[in-house]
Amino acid sequence: MSHSDWFRRLASALTGRGPGGLRASRSVVVTAASAALVVVAGVAILAAGPGKAAKTTLRTTSVAESAPGQGKGSAGTPAHKPAPALQVVSVTPASGTSGVNGTSPVRVTFSAPLAAGSPMPSLSPSIAGTWKREGDSAVFSPVSGFTGGTNVTVSVPSGTSGVRSAAGASTGTGGLLAASVSRSFTTAPFSTLRLQQLLAQLGYLPLSWTPGGAAIQPADAAAQLAAAYNPPSGSFSWQSGYPSQLHSFWQEGSANLIDTGAIRAFQSEQSLTMDGVAGPAVWSALLKAVAASQHNTNGYTYALASKSSPETLTIWHDGRQVFQNAANTGIAVAPTVDGTFPVYERLRNQIMQGTNPDGTHYADPVQYVAYFNGGDAVHYFPRGSYGWPQSLGCVELPLGPAAVAWPYLTYGSLVTVAG
Repeated sequence: MSHSDWFRRLASALTGRGPGGLRASRSVVVTAASAALVVVAGVAILAAGPGKAAKTTLRTTSVAESAPGQGKGSAGTPAHKPAPALQVVSVTPASGTSGVNGTSPVRVTFSAPLAAGSPMPSLSPSIAGTWKREGDSAVFSPVSGFTGGTNVTVSVPSGTSGVRSAAGASTGTGGLLAASVSRSFTTAPFSTLRLQQLLAQLGYLPLSWTPGGAAIQPADAAAQLAAAYNPPSGSFSWQSGYPSQLHSFWQEGSANLIDTGAIRAFQSEQSLTMDGVAGPAVWSALLKAVAASQHNTNGYTYALASKSSPETLTIWHDGRQVFQNAANTGIAVAPTVDGTFPVYERLRNQIMQGTNPDGTHYADPVQYVAYFNGGDAVHYFPRGSYGWPQSLGCVELPLGPAAVAWPYLTYGSLVTVAG
């Protein structure tokens, strides 16, 4: 048999068709003068004849290897494994962190990139801003930011309605977050220095403030909020005419009595509770007032009640002395307490009631009342003379001078009593 006939017989044996046109697995022996081909369980072995070395080994195709659709998905497409479960790698700012700049972005990093249509994490409280995919992360950029001292919670949804990886979207299965994730952080308090800068700008302090560089535009909410965390450079300068007693209270960048009075004055103007504390409501109103250029309509007032003989009340307003008159302070058994206090209540008329040192009770009509410390107030009270201790703790004035002093003694005005 010629070699060509021999190989034709080999090809015919290897490509024999079974039922349905499938190639069947078979055992075939083909012999020639010098060689034999043995096909056993789909493996073709070209064996050497007598005295000949083996040449090669061939492999046939079995039914399992050649059946259409075998080892594939529906319609003959390759099957895909579910994408690995998605995991949250980190949240920035980190959970439990305090003192965070509320204008900074929030970043959630995952174990894989998110799908284009994946839901995004959420923030509570909710503020204006946008979520974007950046590599393996989802990043929230606020329009302006969170206010100072805010507890912020970052929530990442899970399950079929939650975040999904890009791999999960392409395979149609997997790539989901197994369990929802929640992390919280707290923003830093707003800067006391920036509070002072804004109060000075609006006329609530006896000082003016000049920025060291380009001024922040009043209506630029994002820049104003950023400055509340990181104040711009600048300098304060005293308005001329105020006494040294008032100067001694000032502390740049630190809370002080002048701040307390100014905050009360601002709260009064904004119809807020007058506690002298710059809480969230004060900051919110302050930033709005700056944006609207709402300046202090009352100006700045400071009053000094001197117990030195003769006793007097002196008032400075917007950097100049506007009032001085003889006054009465408390007697030895009911003295006017020394110290500095902001005006917290004002009444045009009142019936003052109390107990005299001898135990009797009084109910006296008074006018032009400005309370500054407990039951102590500056007011009109009729006396035969003024300039020495006669009251039960109040600072008393004659009627005419009291009418002049009262409009200056607005809410938040500081009153110092010094012996």
